Amino acid sequence: MSGVFSSLMAGLPYLVAHFAASLGMLLIGTLIYMRITAHDEMKLIREGNAAAALSLAGAVLGLAIPLAFCLAASVSLLDILIWGTVTLVIQILVFRVTDLAIRNLSTRIEEGEIGAATLLVSIKLSVAALNAAAVSG
Repeated sequence: MSGVFSSLMAGLPYLVAHFAASLGMLLIGTLIYMRITAHDEMKLIREGNAAAALSLAGAVLGLAIPLAFCLAASVSLLDILIWGTVTLVIQILVFRVTDLAIRNLSTRIEEGEIGAATLLVSIKLSVAALNAAAVSG
């Protein structure tokens, strides 16, 4: 039993540091995403706009999935910080390109158009899956 406890005590600081770093990066990535969108997701969500909630949920998941795979495949805290930043930059760039490529996307989300939000979420999650596979691979 003491071996298990020793293992826990030795590994717990790494778990906490790696998890905290990943969570911090997710928060920063989400805040950056919210700043670059043409609409105010939180205001729209507070007003009951389901399309905005769906879009933001897709963005958060789209950022979290590659970070999770980066965390799982990492060998150190520095590894997480470097590759996690790379995955976040890729995701945010893809989100921005998608926003620009789909005509009037922001306006359509502001108007509560679920179809536009669903398409956006599918793109965000598809790219996240590819990004996650690439970083862990």
